[in-house]
Amino acid sequence: MHELAITEGILRIVTAHAVKADADHVTDIHLVIGDMSSFINDSIQFYFDLLSPQTVAENATLHFHRLAVRFRCWQCRHEFAPTKLDRCCPQCNALGGEVIAGKEFYVESIEVN
Repeated sequence: MHELAITEGILRIVTAHAVKADADHVTDIHLVIGDMSSFINDSIQFYFDLLSPQTVAENATLHFHRLAVRFRCWQCRHEFAPTKLDRCCPQCNALGGEVIAGKEFYVESIEVN
């Protein structure tokens, strides 16, 4: 259900930027979502379809760009993509690391006319 609040936020951001650009209509919205976020594309799309009618973003197309999880090893600083079963550094075999990608969520760009 937190996708509802997130989608409301997306619409606020998009509307504000469209107004600043003196745009009549938003045609495309590009979102970046990290795979560690709990946001589900279909849920965001559902709420967008529900909330966007009669706004500047009505009928805009959402584009979802998912970012894979990446770690930086705390010991050797090697950057790697963990798997579900193995979160050990492939360089030094240390467990885990700092998450450097995969938690993102932002509006990357909008297209207007």
